[in-house]
Amino acid sequence: MIKAVFFDVDGTLVSHAKNEVSASTRSAVCRLRENDIKCVVATGRHLIELSELPVKDMDFDGYITLNGQLCLDDKKAVFHSVPIPGTEKECILSLFGQNRIPVMLVEKDAMYINFINERVRQAQQAISTALPDVGSYTGAEIYQAIAFIDKSEEGQLKESLPGCKITRWNDHAVDIISSHGGKMEGIKQYLELHHISEHETMSFGDGENDIEMLQFTEIGVAMGNAETEVKACADHITSDVDKDGIENALKHYGILK
Repeated sequence: MIKAVFFDVDGTLVSHAKNEVSASTRSAVCRLRENDIKCVVATGRHLIELSELPVKDMDFDGYITLNGQLCLDDKKAVFHSVPIPGTEKECILSLFGQNRIPVMLVEKDAMYINFINERVRQAQQAISTALPDVGSYTGAEIYQAIAFIDKSEEGQLKESLPGCKITRWNDHAVDIISSHGGKMEGIKQYLELHHISEHETMSFGDGENDIEMLQFTEIGVAMGNAETEVKACADHITSDVDKDGIENALKHYGILK
């Protein structure tokens, strides 16, 4: 029996083609919660960003944000956090200070970037998000960084950040977190808090940073608009985000009628 469902946001809950959460998805989330099935966001996004997206008026039972680095309950109180540690943090700060590529630093209560170029503009536009503020490092804990690079530069970035996990969410951008982090780790903390087994879970995603989540949960569903490598690791491939993908998969498994 499924007791918790974890949802990626961009391309899964939110269609950026239409800049909305579809009526069928809204209904599905409400019906799951009415049936005492916990609905949890699992995203690379910051809570600040979620408050500006079409999910802002939806209620969830938890928020696995920043790819599992900062996890909040239904009241948006932090129950688990994993700042990026020493050496990994210093490598990211060095990259930020070099001003060679655009790097966004993500803290508990703030997000800012070293500089903005066309890649930043294109990546942010693709996810219906305003350009970040340009700023300097504040000295606070860092939970995630975002590097705005093309795929051809990814190998070099990984070499310069050996202690970090790097996952791509756009042709021009990647998330950077501790090698010990990830959505799966955040989900494990949530399940432990609520005494739910991994065998009682389901997840939906479409991007590279969703792969380990889809593999970990009992049922991992890739959206029809998911990347090829995401579909390859899923238990089920549903229809696109714009074609009632979430509702269709829930009906396929008999979780909703």
